[in-house]
Order: sequence, then C-alpha cells, then structure tokens
Amino acid sequence: MPKRDRRETPQVAVDIAECQRRIGYEFHDPTLLVSALTHASGAQHRLASNERLEFLGDAILGFIVCETLYRLFPDSLEGDLTRIKSVVVSREICERITEQLDVVEFLIFGKGLAVNKPVPSSVLSDLFESLVAAIYLDGGIDPVRTIVRRFIEPEIVKVASGEQGLNHKSLLQQLSQRDFGVTPTYLVVEEAGPDHSKTFHISAHIGNRSYSPAWGRNKKEAEQKAAANALEELQGEPQLPPAP
Repeated sequence: MPKRDRRETPQVAVDIAECQRRIGYEFHDPTLLVSALTHASGAQHRLASNERLEFLGDAILGFIVCETLYRLFPDSLEGDLTRIKSVVVSREICERITEQLDVVEFLIFGKGLAVNKPVPSSVLSDLFESLVAAIYLDGGIDPVRTIVRRFIEPEIVKVASGEQGLNHKSLLQQLSQRDFGVTPTYLVVEEAGPDHSKTFHISAHIGNRSYSPAWGRNKKEAEQKAAANALEELQGEPQLPPAP
C-alpha cells in the first residue's frame, strides 16, 4: 500500500468520525485520539505529542501479546514464546498495522517532516502504539485486546507456523474452539511403505472443511504438519463457522 501524504500543520481539522470508523473504536474522549495522532513536529510542545502515549502503548502491547502467547501455547518454552513476541511487536509489524488501519492521512505533523515524502517507518510504528495507549486510557484493556486479536493474532499464527518446536495442533485447537466452537479432527488420507516403516498422509478437518494434507513418518508428525497447513490456510479464509 503506498504511503499517504500527511497534513502540513496541526491546524487542519482531523476527521474524528472517519478515523474512529477505520480504527473500529469510538472514543469517549476524542482528545485522546487527537493526542495519539500528533507527532512531535506538530505539537506545541513535546508533552502535547504522542511520545508519552507511544511509551505506554509499547508496554501495553507487549503485555497483551505475552498474555496471548501464554494462552495459545501452553506447551511452549519461554525461549520459543520470546522469539515469537520479538517478531510480532517489531517496528515492521506495527508499521504494517498502521497502514492496514489506513489512518496515516490523519497524522498531525509540522514542517519538520517534508510534505509529499513517505512517512518514516518509526513514525508509523509509534502511531500504532500511541493508538493502543489512547484506546486503553479511554476504554480499558478489553477494546485493546479486540485490536490485538484482529491484527496481531494473525501475525502470531504466521510466525508460529514457521517456528520449530511449537505445537501446531494445540494452536489450531485453541483457534478452532474459540472461533468455531468445535475441535479439529484428523483423517488419514493415505498410508505408504512397509509395516515396519510406514508413512502417513493426514489432513486436518474443522467441521466439514478439510485442509491440505501432509506426510509424516508417523501419525503424530503428520498431524502436526497438517495442523500447520490448516493454520496457514485459515489466514486467507473468512472467519465463518464451519457447517455441521
């Protein structure tokens, strides 16, 4: 997505209603939203910028991501969880989410940032963390968890699908039960090889939906790989309950 041009001065009114619609949250105190959108270059003084909100938002985002990882991966070690967290709370991911929210045009900045040039990655990343803090201060932790579930959990699944040692079956079960109210099942599609060295081709099923099967040297390995396939494919599907 190309980066939008930004407002040249803080005097330009922000379309609060449209910005809230894109974020998916309506503020009780819209001044918190304006503060989150105010870059230091566009603030009358540093305390009026979004820097303090960015500081708080970084901590809140880290906490909720850690909480989410702890819940989704009950069998994973601290090192595995730390590696996933380091990716999903990175500047790159926060920048991407800001662009997905499509709120860059509402950023309030001053002449310190040149007009018609791309917004620096650090500014976009800080903007998302500032919005997280503003939502937390306005509505508490629950609406922030909603934002994390909407934007961060898909990133967690992507990272987890590529991590060694993570329990893909456990993650798929957690997501399936939460989103669809059912437990995944696994079907042996094909077996190959002699009895003493048999391999298995297994697919994961959620409701009546089946996902790409995977080969494994035993059923446990094949089911883990099949669960990883299902997690990857779920990222491109609408989150509709599977038919019974």
